[in-house]
Amino acid sequence: MAPFAPANPMTFLIRLLIRFYQRFLNPVLKALAGPMAGCRYQPTCSNYFLQAVEIHGPWKGSWLGICRIFRCHPWGGHGYDPVPPPRGHGNPPTSD
Repeated sequence: MAPFAPANPMTFLIRLLIRFYQRFLNPVLKALAGPMAGCRYQPTCSNYFLQAVEIHGPWKGSWLGICRIFRCHPWGGHGYDPVPPPRGHGNPPTSD
C-alpha cells in the first residue's frame, strides 16, 4: 500500500473534496468576498475538517467538521479551536 493512502475509501473521498475546495473554490470565494471573508478560527475550517477526519474517521470526523462550519459565522466565536482528541486519549482527571 502507498505510504499516504488512507485505509478507508470514504476518508480518501472526503480528503479529495476538501482539497478541491482548498485549491480551487476557496481562492475564488476570497476574491469575490474580500480579504476579511476568511475563517475566524485557527486552524481554518477546512483544515479542521481534514484533521477531524484523520483523527476520528470519516463519520465522526465529518460530524465534527460540519459542526465547526456551523460555528464559523460573524456572530460566532473566533481564535484557536483544535480538534478534540479521541476518547480515551486525553489526560485522565486528577483528584485532589
